[in-house]
Amino acid sequence: MKSLQAFLILALLSLSGCYSGMRSAEQATNESAARSSTASSVPDQQESVLKVSLKQADQSQSMAEAMNRKILRNADFQLEVPDPVVAQRQITSIAESLGGFVVTSESKQRDVGDRAKQELDVSLVLRVPALQFNSALEQIRGTATRVIQEKTTGQDVTEEFIDLEARSKTQKALELQFLEIMKQAHKVADALEVQRQIAEVRTEIEKLEGRRRFLENRASLSTITIGLQTPAAIAVNTSGFGRNIKEAVADSLGVAREIVLFLIRFVIVMVPILILVILPGWLLARYVFRRARRWHPARELESTSESD
Repeated sequence: MKSLQAFLILALLSLSGCYSGMRSAEQATNESAARSSTASSVPDQQESVLKVSLKQADQSQSMAEAMNRKILRNADFQLEVPDPVVAQRQITSIAESLGGFVVTSESKQRDVGDRAKQELDVSLVLRVPALQFNSALEQIRGTATRVIQEKTTGQDVTEEFIDLEARSKTQKALELQFLEIMKQAHKVADALEVQRQIAEVRTEIEKLEGRRRFLENRASLSTITIGLQTPAAIAVNTSGFGRNIKEAVADSLGVAREIVLFLIRFVIVMVPILILVILPGWLLARYVFRRARRWHPARELESTSESD
C-alpha cells in the first residue's frame, strides 16, 4: 500500500514537471514569435513612413509648381441690372477693394423705339490680382439681377515663360562673350562688326524681356470685361376682337390723316408751280396762237389780190 502511494506521488510529480516544461516551452515560443513579428513590423513601418514622406514631398512639389505656373485668366460678363450707373460704381468699388483697378469705362445711350425714353448701356474692363479672381467674379455676380452671359477662359503660358527666360539667359551670355571679344579687337573693322553683333543681341534680349514682362503682368492681373444693361421690356399680348376694332379704327384714322396731309402738301407745292410756270406758259401760248390767226388771214387776202 505504501509502495502504491509512493508510485502515485512520483507520477504526479513527473506530470507536473512535464506540464511546467511544456508551459515554459510555449511561452518561449510565443516570445520568439512576438520578437520576430516585432522585428518584421519595423521594416514595414519604416517603408510606410517612407511612402508617406515621398507622397508629401510629391504633393508639396506639385503645389509649388502650381503656385509658379503662369496662367492668363479672363472673364466676360453680360449682366442685367436695375440701374447701370449704380452697378458701375459698385463694381468699381469691388475692383479697388481687391487691389485691382478699372482700365476702361464707357457709357452709351440706346434707343428703344420711343424717342422720349432711352436706355443706358455701360461697358467696363477691370484688372484684378489673379489670387482674387474667383472672389471678384462672385461679388460681381451679386450686383446683377440676372446673368445674361458669362464666359471664363484660362491659358497656361508657363512653358513659354520658361522658354523666354532660358533664351534671355543665353542671349545675355552671348552678349558677355561679344563684350570680351570687343576688348581684344585691335582693328576698327573688327570692332564695328562686334558692335553690330552686340546691338543685334541686345535687341533680341529686349524683345524677350518685353514678352516675358507682358506675360508676367497678364498672369498676375486677370482681366474681366463687363457689360451692364437694364431689363428688357416685356411685350404683353392683349389681342381680342375689341382690340382689333380699335386698332383698325386707329389705322383708318392714320391713313386718312396721311391722305389729308398729302393733299395739303400737294396744294402747297403746286400753287407756286401754277403761278410761276403753268400760267405764264399758257399766256404765252395764247398770245402766239392769236398772232398766228391774225397773220394767216392777211396772207390769204394778199394771195387773192395777186391772183386777180
